[in-house]
Amino acid sequence: MATPADPAFRQHLQALADKYRASIPQRLAAIGAALDAAGPMPAVAQLAPLHEALHTVAGSAGSFGFHALGDEARRLEQLLRETMAGTAAFADVAPQVRRYLDWANDDPTGATISAHD
Repeated sequence: MATPADPAFRQHLQALADKYRASIPQRLAAIGAALDAAGPMPAVAQLAPLHEALHTVAGSAGSFGFHALGDEARRLEQLLRETMAGTAAFADVAPQVRRYLDWANDDPTGATISAHD
C-alpha cells in the first residue's frame, strides 16, 4: 500500500493537484455563467446552477491545496443558500460572487481573499 512518504504516491497527488489547477478556469467560468444566467432578480430555480457551481469548488478546492478558493466558495454557497431560503438578498450576494471571480481569476492560489470586505 502506498504511503505519503512514497515518492510515487506524492507524484500521483501532485499530478491530481496539477489537473485540478488546470480545471480552475473552467470551474470559475461555470460560476460566472451561472451568475449571469441568474439575472438581477432570479427565482430560486434560477439560482440552483450557481449554487451547484459554488458547491463543487467549495467541496474540492481545499483537497488540492486551494484553501482560500474553497473557503470563499463555501461562504458564498452558504449566502446563496440563505438567498434561496428568502433570508438574504441576491443583490447583496451577486457582487460578492463577482469579486470572488475577479480574485480567483487573478490568483486562485492566494492565501487570503478580500471578496467580502
